[in-house]
Amino acid sequence: MAKPWHLLADIGGTNARFALGDVSTGEISDLLTVSVVDHPTFSSALQLYLSTIESSGDWDERPIDGCLAVACPTDRDVVTFTNSDWVIDRKDLAFSLDIPSLQVINDFEAIGHAAARFSENDWEQIGGGEPRPDKVIGVLGPGTGLGVCGVLPSATQLNVMAGEGGHVDFAPVGDEEIEIIRLLLTRYRRVSAERVLSGAGLQNIYWALSQMHGAEHRHATPADISAAALAAEDPVAVEALAVFCRVLGSVAGNLALTYGALGGVYIAGGIVPRILDFVRQSDFRERFLAKGRFRDYLDDIPTRVVTRQNPGLFGALQSLQSRHQ
Repeated sequence: MAKPWHLLADIGGTNARFALGDVSTGEISDLLTVSVVDHPTFSSALQLYLSTIESSGDWDERPIDGCLAVACPTDRDVVTFTNSDWVIDRKDLAFSLDIPSLQVINDFEAIGHAAARFSENDWEQIGGGEPRPDKVIGVLGPGTGLGVCGVLPSATQLNVMAGEGGHVDFAPVGDEEIEIIRLLLTRYRRVSAERVLSGAGLQNIYWALSQMHGAEHRHATPADISAAALAAEDPVAVEALAVFCRVLGSVAGNLALTYGALGGVYIAGGIVPRILDFVRQSDFRERFLAKGRFRDYLDDIPTRVVTRQNPGLFGALQSLQSRHQ
């Protein structure tokens, strides 16, 4: 007999992850990851997943509820993605799935729901002490873009403060970063934090440093730049990744100050977990602390890199569970 199920999705600019969630047990299963560029529309990717579930014969044809975590603002009925051409019409989607209360939340709102419920196996700490209970948690994550949110836990409920903090102005520190932003302003009318703290941001840093050093631009993708840096094959790539880590520390420290994130700062996204050892050896933590008179304020705040697989899907399920309580 086919069983009822809940639809989970974590949709970024590069990949879309679909899964089946059970709000009663907290289990996530039947994961499918698709490349965004392989599907012209969101509905195409969703239909592929629904067909996969239906063909298994174990589940109902349509979900009874769902939560989509999407990498873009979610304050409109028609959701347009920042880093892809996909569009989601919330009303049409809810009607086609026959789900009156389908949730569509920001992808880092989902990470926020996850962060408040992480166990010690879900992260690696880089500096700081123990988080203060019931204090704000800051979350950021460079991937295709730069996601940011704040989380305010309490005894009765969890409040996730979603926003678009990745698009604040990039604040360079020191002559090298000032020269990087000067060069990037020849390419963009405005340089946001995401322009340097994302996959494309790593490319931008590498391009700018190549210009500054008169070096050959040898690597075209973020993965190639990272690989060359980790293997110490290209000194410009090594420097680019070092700058990336320093900027990450600065932005994380700014976030901690803005939110008063005494509950800790979590770093998610697809990039940092892959370069964890490099981050540990970099100036990341020093730049997190380098806030003048507020260094002591930041000193005990832990910075933790999220290593849990598919935290966005986990967070989407947490959001659904909180609604069903």
